[in-house]
This record gives sequence, structure tokens and C-alpha cells, in this order.
Amino acid sequence: MTFDLDHHGDAEVGAGLIDLAVNVRRQPRPAWLAEPLAAALDDLESYPDATAATDAVAARHRRDPAEVLLTAGAAQAFVLLAQALRGVHRPVVVHPQFTEPEAALVNAGHEVDRVLLREEDGFRLDPALVPEDAGLVFVGNPTNPTSVLHPAVDVAKLARPGRILVVDEAFADTTHRAGVGHEPESLAGRGDLPGLVVLRSLTKTWGLAGLRIGYLLGPADLVRRLAKAQPLWAVSTPALAAAEACASPVAVAAEREIAAAMAEERAHLVDRLRDVPSVTIAGEPASAFVAIRLEEAHRVRLELRERGYAVRRGDTFPGLGPDWLRIAVRDTATTDGFVQTLTDVIEEHS
Repeated sequence: MTFDLDHHGDAEVGAGLIDLAVNVRRQPRPAWLAEPLAAALDDLESYPDATAATDAVAARHRRDPAEVLLTAGAAQAFVLLAQALRGVHRPVVVHPQFTEPEAALVNAGHEVDRVLLREEDGFRLDPALVPEDAGLVFVGNPTNPTSVLHPAVDVAKLARPGRILVVDEAFADTTHRAGVGHEPESLAGRGDLPGLVVLRSLTKTWGLAGLRIGYLLGPADLVRRLAKAQPLWAVSTPALAAAEACASPVAVAAEREIAAAMAEERAHLVDRLRDVPSVTIAGEPASAFVAIRLEEAHRVRLELRERGYAVRRGDTFPGLGPDWLRIAVRDTATTDGFVQTLTDVIEEHS
């Protein structure tokens, strides 16, 4: 089966539609973020200096600044890794997964092996499925599009000398577990695991998709190698201002509150979806979206568009296919309206 690896949720959105296809939070920016962004516009005559933002990100994760690389979104990090690691033995992408890592690898000339996680296992990571001789492994945590959060101990089992393990934590800041807290399975602070690279994005929680800002955490020697592959001044001055602000203690505290509130909104969405006929939920959702399987998902998606809702198709994700849709977590009122509409569409054709 051929998959459109270049398809993304923004292609689903149109004028007048309620957006449940894109996993970017849409709320007014707090003053601690909006003010540095506005101030950065007065300094555009100077070339960007990433020092302060790099130091701030390093401090947030208790890492050495030499282990941090600021990037123009996490997507740029995928490209840098694919380009800089040409010739690596047997690159593997664990699917279902954000499709950009595989697309970047293919575009750089790699022959990619896929490891497909199973629905019957709740799309949970089984480290034994990854070939022992894989020199480069990509895995998402939490995984887009299934929203499954893998135990950190299982992800860490994939790390070993001679292998680069890339963990895409673009949605880690959306995760919260009662009694445990914020980002319960993140490996961002682990500098002890050999070859571990963690990717983070600031575009989701803070609504900065158009600004393009993310970062990479990894071994200092690999960070230097990737930096050489990066264009000069790759991250703009406003994006660096956002990175510095979003690494501050006040930002991290706000993330915790947002993730806790989102956990309640996600639980509401999951509870409502469980009552919809013929709908199966992927695994145990833990992030800003939920994947569902249902018959004739393509037709359902088009009818939802006609009734005002945009959702993400699942047939572009290896390991899912045409019976899947991805739905963003929104406020409970939006969820209730959507679920009622979804129920109507399904029942009208049953």
C-alpha cells in the first residue's frame, strides 16, 4: 500500500470549518510570550544569536548547552538527521508515526525499514520488534497519530552503543498523569543513554506553528555534526525569543496546568466516542488528539466536512489505513457538538 507521506492535517482545514484536524492549541498568547515576541521585531536588523535561547532550553532540561540545537521546528531536525547520517546502517521508523521522519529519510536517499505496531496490542511499543542491527531508529512518544504514550523504560531499551535513537517528543508537553504529573514518560533529561536524540516542538501548546521553532537534545558530538549541516542563522530572532520564553519556569508551570486541563477534555472526548456506534478508539490516548477506526471513514470524513467539521484522514499513516480518522482534543462544548454530528452521520447510513 502506498502512503502519502507529505500529507498533513492543515490540508484538511477550510474556511468555515471547525478545525479538529490540526493539533495546534488556539488560545490567546500570555503576556510572558507575546511581549518578547513583539520586542524581537525591533531587533531584526541584527543577525539571530541563539546563545540565550540555547542556555534557557538547556537549563529547563538540566542539560549542557552543547547538547542543545535550536531548529526551525522539529521538522527541520528530521531533515538534518537524515542528511547528516547518510550511510547509517538500516534506518528504521516505528509506525504508526508522524510521517515526516520517513519522508526526510527517503528524500536523503535512505532505504527505510518500517516496524508496525499492532492495534491488538494497543499500538504500544514492543522493543523486540526493532531489528538488532538497526543503526538509526525513529519513534514517537506520545505517538502521532495514535496518541499512545509509551513507557520511558521501553523506549530506553532501544538505546545502545553504535545506534542513534531519535525520540520525537513533539507532544510530550501535552501529557499528564494523575498522581505522577507532567511529561511522565519524557527522556528529555536523559543524557546517559547512548545515542539518544530527543526532539521537541514549541508550536503545539503555544500556537506557534507559523513561527517554526523546536529543538533537539542529544550527544554534544552529534549536535556539532548536525549544526554543521544546518543553514546559517536557521532560527529567526522572534523564534529564538519564543524558545527562551517557553523554557522559563513560568512557561513550564503553565504547560503543566494546560496539560492537566487537556487530560480532562481528552477524557471527555474518549468517553463520548465510546458511545458512538461502530467506533473503536486506538490504544489509550494520552495527548492532544485521539485516533478512531470506523467503517467507511473516507465517506464519514467528507460528510463531516459538509456539516462543518474538519478531521484528519488516517490513510496516509503507515500502520493505520483507510478506516482511521484522527480528532483533535478541544473544549467539551466543541466535543459534544462534534460527537453528536458524527453519531448522526453514522446512524443515517447504518
